[in-house]
Amino acid sequence: MEFWNSLPYLSALIVGFVMGLLGGGGSILTIPIFVYMFGIAPVLATAYSLFVVGSAATVGTIKNFQHKTIHLPIGLLFGIPSFIGTYITRRYILQSLPDTLLTVVDLNLSKDLFIMLLFATIMLMASISMIHNKNQESVNRVIDNSHSIFILVLGLIIGLLTGFVGAGGGFIIVPALIFLTRLPVKVAIGTSLFIIMMKSFIGFLGDLQTTSMDWEFLITFSILAALGIMIGVQVAKLTKAKNLKTIFGWFILIVGIYIIFKELSGF
Repeated sequence: MEFWNSLPYLSALIVGFVMGLLGGGGSILTIPIFVYMFGIAPVLATAYSLFVVGSAATVGTIKNFQHKTIHLPIGLLFGIPSFIGTYITRRYILQSLPDTLLTVVDLNLSKDLFIMLLFATIMLMASISMIHNKNQESVNRVIDNSHSIFILVLGLIIGLLTGFVGAGGGFIIVPALIFLTRLPVKVAIGTSLFIIMMKSFIGFLGDLQTTSMDWEFLITFSILAALGIMIGVQVAKLTKAKNLKTIFGWFILIVGIYIIFKELSGF
């Protein structure tokens, strides 16, 4: 019985491990854990996710700075508009949404249901990216103006979108960095963690101004996730992430489908 009671907290280690290994994916795990294992409301779960993911990403960022696997200029170019987008969503857009977004006949689309369905959709998109991962190590290249503008716009869009679901967005950021900048995979992962760290905490600041937090729970879960990310970063140094990304892609595809069916089962 004690094992099952501790299982949700042990899952924090897995959250951190996945983030350290793949440069993202923490929120893909934390939000279902918070909602289904701890019974936390989806809106609050997204706020908690930002803090936990941001804390774990901080540990990963420090480790990657030590390993020199972070491209700071690209991280700032992508990250700054993403920070802004996340803060706007968490501070203003999400708080202004009504509890019931849409009513069609007898069907009500609540804010909680919208968040979980949006989250599941992002999971499905991320899983396809991971399953069909064809990323290859390559040398970095100079980014021209057209790429800089596209990176800025993409960062803003990702910030706005992931702000709704409390996601760091690493499952989108890593492929984008590799495709647009030709960063080596491990550098893209390290740079992604740096972006996630800053974006998550700035988004969380928006929640602090409107939401009461259970700090004991948050700190406990975050410490365990931080331990997991230290393990994940070390394992990432010793292994190729391609096969692991494919396996994780299939896993989140299954979880995403499960969330959709579970949330819509009441209709």
